[in-house]
Amino acid sequence: MGNAPTTPARKLTDAEARLAEIFAMQQSASAPQLAKLRTAAFDAFAKTGLPNRRDEAWKYTDLRALLRDVKPLAAPPEDSAKQSARNAAVLEGVASRRVVFVGGYFVPELSDLGDLEAGLSVMSLSEALAKGDAATTARIGNVGEVDDPAFALNTAFMGEGVVVRVGDGVCVDRPIHLVFVAGAQPATYFLRSLVIVEKGARATLIESFEGETAQEYHVNAATEVVLEEGASLERLKISREGAAAMHVSTFVASLAADAQLSDFGFNLGGAVLRNQSFININGQGAHAGLRGANILKGKEHADATLFLDHAAERSESKALFKSVLDDSSQAVFQGKILVRPGAQKTDARMMARTLLLSEGAQAYCKPELEIFADDVQCAHGSTVGALDENLIFYLMARGIPQAEAQSLLTEAFVGEVIDVVANRSLREALTDLVSERLRTR
Repeated sequence: MGNAPTTPARKLTDAEARLAEIFAMQQSASAPQLAKLRTAAFDAFAKTGLPNRRDEAWKYTDLRALLRDVKPLAAPPEDSAKQSARNAAVLEGVASRRVVFVGGYFVPELSDLGDLEAGLSVMSLSEALAKGDAATTARIGNVGEVDDPAFALNTAFMGEGVVVRVGDGVCVDRPIHLVFVAGAQPATYFLRSLVIVEKGARATLIESFEGETAQEYHVNAATEVVLEEGASLERLKISREGAAAMHVSTFVASLAADAQLSDFGFNLGGAVLRNQSFININGQGAHAGLRGANILKGKEHADATLFLDHAAERSESKALFKSVLDDSSQAVFQGKILVRPGAQKTDARMMARTLLLSEGAQAYCKPELEIFADDVQCAHGSTVGALDENLIFYLMARGIPQAEAQSLLTEAFVGEVIDVVANRSLREALTDLVSERLRTR
């Protein structure tokens, strides 16, 4: 009897082959405490390679087709690049504590880490690893089970980022603002951050990604958040990437009993943007609110993919995502709510709404429910439509020009996402950003 036939190995794409080469070269320089984690992550990535349209979760954002080559890992920024980033991502009227990265490298002289509140720790990922911070090595990569090739790739290559720890009962009133500014040259950035909010603590986190260069660059970012019992975090992510940029971001959160998460994502520029969230609701009474807005033009493509895992009784989740699409832009919303056995009294709702400003714009919506408990309230839905001509006529009849009437209605459409931001100065700053973006569409 002959040997059983073997399945031939899948041929690597040029990008996958280059990633394997870079990983092999950089292993010797990796922090030793992360070596096993990195290797396991790259092995997991190598089994499937770059995701493509055959992968259901990536059906509308074919990364294998989009990523034809791999830009070099970013080199340390020059002084001129640091200086040009001094005023990047400034949110008018928001008194935040800035932590600035330029070209993937931490820039202490542009950051504000002096006089931290008692019980608050903020440091770069490299510093946390150099100090042998036990919480960092124990938590990073272990916040939740995420079976995703882009996240595995980030874990394998994770470069710089931030580690934030808020101690028991500490209330941090001043927002912590992580600012990531792309360099001027084509490059690939792997950014990784970890946020731990301990029992009964509260904080606000802002993540801004900006790039003004016309050069193509690739961002693979990941943020892991641990919310212990009764902890609260408001997180805002603002993406204003360069016109040729590809941005893939993974958000992983774990919520203990009575923890509160309010998460907001705003896509305001970039060729390809994908934000994927994996929310693990593990404790009774925990609440997760997730909201997002895309304002797209040209051929921009934004993908919001969301997985909400309810594993505890009496937990809640509310998701609302809105898109304003002009020209030939595309928006994708994929959301899944999983209610596990025993997670009774779960209240979970998910909605995607899209406003089309042109005939060439496209929206793809795919909300799902998977429920294994019988005493729950769960719902999902999606709508796609244009501006109400009757409302436009009503405003024009009162002397408002047509273009201004359209802008007012569009801002009101997005405003439903912004209005629930708790911090007043942040609400006002976000409203200004949205207005500016709409004026330039």
